[in-house]
Amino acid sequence: MKLTQLYNRASIIITLSILLVAGIVYYIAIGYISNKQLDKDLTEEMEELSAYINHKQQLPKPIDFDEDQASFTSIGQQKIKRRFVDTPFIEPGTSKAEAGRAVVDMVSLRGVNYKVVIAESKETTENLVQLISIITAVLGVLLIVALIITNRFLLAGLWRPFYLLLGQIRAFQVAGNNTIDTVGNIRADEFKELETAIRTMANKAADDYQSLKMFTENASHEMMTPIAVITSKLDNLIQDESLNEAQFEQLQDLYTATGKITKLNQALLLLVKIDNHLISDVAEIELKTTIKQKCRQFAEIIQAKGIQLHAELQEKKFKFSPYLLEILLDNLFSNAVRHNLPGGEIQVLLTETNLVFSNTGKPEPLDSEKVFERFQKGKASEGTGLGLTIARNICNNYGLQLHYHYAAPFHQFIITF
Repeated sequence: MKLTQLYNRASIIITLSILLVAGIVYYIAIGYISNKQLDKDLTEEMEELSAYINHKQQLPKPIDFDEDQASFTSIGQQKIKRRFVDTPFIEPGTSKAEAGRAVVDMVSLRGVNYKVVIAESKETTENLVQLISIITAVLGVLLIVALIITNRFLLAGLWRPFYLLLGQIRAFQVAGNNTIDTVGNIRADEFKELETAIRTMANKAADDYQSLKMFTENASHEMMTPIAVITSKLDNLIQDESLNEAQFEQLQDLYTATGKITKLNQALLLLVKIDNHLISDVAEIELKTTIKQKCRQFAEIIQAKGIQLHAELQEKKFKFSPYLLEILLDNLFSNAVRHNLPGGEIQVLLTETNLVFSNTGKPEPLDSEKVFERFQKGKASEGTGLGLTIARNICNNYGLQLHYHYAAPFHQFIITF
């Protein structure tokens, strides 16, 4: 959910809550004030009634109370205190009951106490309360509508620089020539600071990328040149017929070690390129065809170890770097062959959702958390310990998942598309 939607929801909920609470308090306050005003009027009526009785020495007739209703009940010598109560009020000549307010008090006439109840209609007050409540509700609705419209258009304008910056960040590629352009008409200081920080970060990332690219290219060239010289010299020395067996074995060990250094150098440089997205060639590839080609390339090595290869492949097209796909498949095939058993089996399964390499091997599962770490390899392995790390990083670059699973007797490496 977008930030503006979250803000609108929060502001509307808060506003409605405040309006609801305020409306309830307002309604109670108006009712209280109107009751107090009615009580004041009824008190004046009662005082006028007492003055009339004291002067006339008789009870007034109901007609003398205008729109109010009064009743008198003899209570002898009993005494009561004045109190105000809500009571139904029935209009004269009708049977319609409506809300009313009454005062209950006592008057004395010729030594006899009378209970007096004077009731007054609250219809006018109730209508006023309802009118005020309706006006408040309408104002609340208008306030909500105004709030929504204001948030929709005002906030959209305020947040426009943010979305422009976000779009540039999404389109920014450290390997490309695009830059973060200046967004004009930014009113919020926070967005101005954000724009400055993003432009600074983007420029630094581009500079670091260029520095890393130059270092990688230079390191590859500078390291491979002396290694090539060493290899060439060793080739010449190995071909010297005057070498004895001990010297030949030592040179052979040096030759093997130099080959490992070469492979390690290439693997580490490849990891740097993959991690920093320095390989960007992408094409639509038919994976089934590519895997068949790899099966033919590894057929001689597989047959030499007496391994049975079974491939069950479906059609699968997707966009990938041809160069990185070659490396990925080479590493998975090499891993399945290198860690297999003589006379073992390799199964390659390709479906619409998965690519699974299964190979027989040691009858115990590997550590699924460490198997993809750098330089994790068996004691008898002749590899660099970077093959599966490179395979995992390639998959991560293209949003694929590579994980390990042991289903006896097979060790499985599963790529999920």
